[in-house]
Amino acid sequence: MTDWTQLLEQVAGKLVESTSSSAPLSVPDSRRLFHGRGRCFAGLEQVCVDSFFPVLLVTLFEPYANESELCEALWEMAAGRGYTGVAVQRRYRPGAPVEWVCGRPLATPVARRGELRFPLTFARQNVGFFLDIEPGRRWLEEQVRAGNGELKLLNLFAFTCAFSVVARAAGELGIVNVDVNPGVLNRGRENHLYNKLPLKGIKFLQLDALRQFNRFDRRGPFQLAVVDPPTRQKGRFDVNENYDHLLRLLPDSLAPEAELLVVLNSPRHSEAQFRDLIEQADKRYRVVTRLPQNPDFPDRDEDAALKMLHVSFRHR
Repeated sequence: MTDWTQLLEQVAGKLVESTSSSAPLSVPDSRRLFHGRGRCFAGLEQVCVDSFFPVLLVTLFEPYANESELCEALWEMAAGRGYTGVAVQRRYRPGAPVEWVCGRPLATPVARRGELRFPLTFARQNVGFFLDIEPGRRWLEEQVRAGNGELKLLNLFAFTCAFSVVARAAGELGIVNVDVNPGVLNRGRENHLYNKLPLKGIKFLQLDALRQFNRFDRRGPFQLAVVDPPTRQKGRFDVNENYDHLLRLLPDSLAPEAELLVVLNSPRHSEAQFRDLIEQADKRYRVVTRLPQNPDFPDRDEDAALKMLHVSFRHR
């Protein structure tokens, strides 16, 4: 039998922290309540718990003998804090099915980030909003608010365009969202509308960021860029084979001075390797700093964790 004690203690503490606001009608932001994948908790490496108020989502990457015991314990502590249900996504099964195991199902869960809302799809492996990259979204907000004059943002591998939503909410700028999947781009467009953000000046381009670069590079020049590719997308992108090439192409689309968020979600590459890859791709890149990890995602090895680098580009 699995000992859930550490997990339940972590979740209990964060639930108290998130739902004890002095404002009675406030709704807590979405966050990870337990992150086993960082290998900080022995025996619990394949389980995560996320809060998308008013529901909890438990993600299991391998089977546990007493999964129902965990869900019932989570439900017991969450129900008293306004939560209405607990869902489980079993990644170890084909299709990563989601089952509502406690409380009542919620037809359209949402991720909450301040005043912004992002509708989720629990029926898919990736629900539509990544919690770990929140420091990157904050970095982008700061860049937009500090921008002088007209800015343009290139958002590569845009997925459901959360970066675009956050940028447009922070200020007026042109944005080009690029992704090969039309379905996620449609959801990205809907995310802007859901938050009542104007679409003027925002483009959603269904393109292969690597192979169809010349279809969007002339829409710049871009003073800001977010590069957040999948570690491996069969037939499309592999960080081992393609990241260097993409970074060599990218300067053709950038303004003489540009700021970039360059992301790598691969535990097999160290920060030093990632820095070398960037700076060797083009001598005009300079790694400014690595953004701090989201504290809700502790990792035993910071080199294995998500790597978010602020990179400056200066044409010289």
